[in-house]
Amino acid sequence: MSRACPLPRLGVLLASVAGSALAGCSARPSIPLPSATAPLHERLAALALSRPEFGSLSLIPVRFAESRATGPFLDEGRTLYCVSSRMRGRTFGRAERAKVVIEEKAGVLRVIDEDKETCDFHRTEPLPELETMAVAKP
Repeated sequence: MSRACPLPRLGVLLASVAGSALAGCSARPSIPLPSATAPLHERLAALALSRPEFGSLSLIPVRFAESRATGPFLDEGRTLYCVSSRMRGRTFGRAERAKVVIEEKAGVLRVIDEDKETCDFHRTEPLPELETMAVAKP
């Protein structure tokens, strides 16, 4: 008499349980970008939170701490800002250091994907707007 192997059934059971547990998970809803007349720190925070480096595509909720902004400073004739934060949640027990370089041109902010060492050695200031915007539901 042959017995059916319980492993395929166990696999189907685990897949259905995991699927139902993950059904409510989704990427963080996009944060609407503030208008051009909004305070600069709000605009910087919203732009940073729209980036994958800051967990915009993460299925796992993330928390931010020690968020900082540098700038404005000039680099090769461009006005730049840097936003950085310690992000927890995607890795177990250790924080990721998220950083993004933002260029301002004629009042318009855009992320530039360049070497992030441009931000080193510039004075930083706290950016609590990033932490509050990440928690707030749009």
